[in-house]
Amino acid sequence: MSILIETEREGTLRQRIVFNDHDALYTDAPVSAGGDGSAPDPHDYFDVSLATCKALTLIMYARKKEMPLDGVSIRVTRDSSDEQAGQYRLQVDIGLIGDLSAQARDRLLEIAEQCPIHKLMTTGQIDIDTRAHLGGA
Repeated sequence: MSILIETEREGTLRQRIVFNDHDALYTDAPVSAGGDGSAPDPHDYFDVSLATCKALTLIMYARKKEMPLDGVSIRVTRDSSDEQAGQYRLQVDIGLIGDLSAQARDRLLEIAEQCPIHKLMTTGQIDIDTRAHLGGA
């Protein structure tokens, strides 16, 4: 998979995100950081990736185990006040929709902790090789 990011308009921080055959997404910086605040910022996408991974993981697991999970609602609350010191906190509140026993709810909470993005964010090693060149990507 390849992701392409391009400045949407000269002189702005707003970026167009294109990948595979999906509709374009956008990102911008908040007004407080010099952007227009017209789209989610990169931190928002980081947090969204965790929430959506947990949601998909729970629904796929419940389907496989034939659990009566009708849906989920996930709220992520960010505390980035100590990010400069290397501390980034996310609180995840999960609402499980369906006629589930206490045992099933507990099991689904365990499964949510095992989603691939959660594991990547908390135990994975990520290597990034950044290169610069002139012109478009």
